[in-house]
Amino acid sequence: MPKLSLNNLGQFKLPEDFLQRRNLDPSADYWLDERDGDLIFHPCRPDAKKIYIEVTTVCNLNCQTCIRHSWADPIAHMKEETFNKILDSIRAFPALDRVVLTSFGEPLTHPRILNMIEKLRELKLSVTIGTNGLLLNEKISRELIRLGVNQVVVSIDGLKPETYAGIRGAQLNEVLENIERLNTLKRQLGVVNPTLGIEFVAMKSNQEELPGLSELSTRLGAVRTVVTNLLPYTREMNADKLYGYEPASPFKISGGPVKPGAWVKWGVTELPRMHYGAEQHCRFVNDYAIVVGWDGGVSPCYALSHSYQYFTVDGVEKQVSRLTFGNVNQASLADIWMSEEFVHYRSEVRAFHFPSCADCDLRDTCDLRAKNEACWGYNPSCADCLWAQDIVRCP
Repeated sequence: MPKLSLNNLGQFKLPEDFLQRRNLDPSADYWLDERDGDLIFHPCRPDAKKIYIEVTTVCNLNCQTCIRHSWADPIAHMKEETFNKILDSIRAFPALDRVVLTSFGEPLTHPRILNMIEKLRELKLSVTIGTNGLLLNEKISRELIRLGVNQVVVSIDGLKPETYAGIRGAQLNEVLENIERLNTLKRQLGVVNPTLGIEFVAMKSNQEELPGLSELSTRLGAVRTVVTNLLPYTREMNADKLYGYEPASPFKISGGPVKPGAWVKWGVTELPRMHYGAEQHCRFVNDYAIVVGWDGGVSPCYALSHSYQYFTVDGVEKQVSRLTFGNVNQASLADIWMSEEFVHYRSEVRAFHFPSCADCDLRDTCDLRAKNEACWGYNPSCADCLWAQDIVRCP
């Protein structure tokens, strides 16, 4: 650890080997920060690697597990001007290589979704699209193949028709037929992409069907299966969750062989944690990700991209307010990403400089948690975040 001295001009000189090892440009700008008496230098770099774009908050379903039961946000499509602003900004991020088109709306309802994908692919970006699969008709499937979409992640929360219909109010056979047709078209055209991902929200009402998920994933050729716990927006949903404080047995699900082309690989199954613990990290911040909402607002993660209420691991009703650090209609993504507020926030989250509210002795009398705040650390607080606990997962 090199020892630095402050000269009479208030300057530090960093050793050359340190600059080279950290790949730091001597002419770069830095934000000077303090935490618990320490000095922190944050380099201002356009180093985002992934961007989530919420092209719409419109959906063709009304699932019982949806955030719409908890919010009062507008239901609208992203405007073309806003999307073009994002496109113009993306070019400033040399390490950005993946775009995920999903959030709390159904992206295939957007009338210009194929045009959006085409423009992203022209920038040589990998594109993942999350969908409920009901609008994945032959025309859309052919276009997703033609455009070279990397992966399609389909949400399937029940393996029995009656379970699926009870959760999503739709027919499971329609989704499965659409996936099979996509697979058939890929075989006919001799292509591997888009690969298939499956997302399953586990809860008491469908947990008995989880053992069959591996067989379904293998049969459909899914290279990735994501099992997540339920994020409860209502008291009824809170009673249906499977996780809690006490250690619980993990889901007994494994991957299986998948033959996406002329070769065979092993499908990956990602499972959530089943109880609250001390290990906390943010996949969004650690993955250098940006979330852009339908109106151009820039948020750090899904959890803070809308205003809504939910119930914490110990059943406290919490009100979350949307957090944005700017809007692409007023500033470039790079300027927003490198702003003092956003850089400082990512540093706090990366260090997870938050109290552990859910196991605090004063949690039953604390009035801060209901406002998504805490007694120390950055506010809004990530202390109770179920994504940070790996209890809730997403593509």
